[in-house]
Amino acid sequence: MISAAFDHLIVAAATLEQGEEFIESRTGVRPQRGGKHVAMGTHNSVLKIGARAYLEVIAIDPEGAVPAQARWFELDRPEMQAQLRATPRLIHWAASTAGIDAARRVCTIDPGPAHAMSRGEFNWQITIPEDGHLPGGGVLPTLIAWPDARHPTDTMPDTRVRLATLAAAHPDPGRIRGALAALGLGEALQVTFAAKIRLAAMLHTPRGVMTL
Repeated sequence: MISAAFDHLIVAAATLEQGEEFIESRTGVRPQRGGKHVAMGTHNSVLKIGARAYLEVIAIDPEGAVPAQARWFELDRPEMQAQLRATPRLIHWAASTAGIDAARRVCTIDPGPAHAMSRGEFNWQITIPEDGHLPGGGVLPTLIAWPDARHPTDTMPDTRVRLATLAAAHPDPGRIRGALAALGLGEALQVTFAAKIRLAAMLHTPRGVMTL
């Protein structure tokens, strides 16, 4: 039996400053700087949204080297960058699992191979499709495995921001639901039908309830 759990939301932005301002304007709390993903040429800021749960703002690092493969989360696509120049947006989410290889094998939609990553004292494995596409159009989570009991939220301040609900719409919701069920995530995401893919997160914040 595969067991996975919600880990974090992924909000993409044209610049990290733009993304931080976007989240602060909606939640009343500014994400704190995280660090650089050298292998992907990106950097991030983070905001705790629950126990072992956080929101990540991610952008291409203007000081980073161009990676050997396509950047994750479609950040190299001109269409994505055009959308992000207009406004940051929630594009994806990640789920943690203790057995990332087993989870990849049972998932009925390929999440991509697992890559070893590190930053500071943290090491992890994460699935990244070779071409950088968003699995399931962003509705199926990227899989991540933290090797020990430590988690990035251990050092994040409590912001009083909490994830309430995660929901999505997809042209083929049955296929997405099947993949989520195989990962043990059937209750983590509500998926309904729509012609256009959408992902939304409802958050309780110091300013009240808001939706990304």
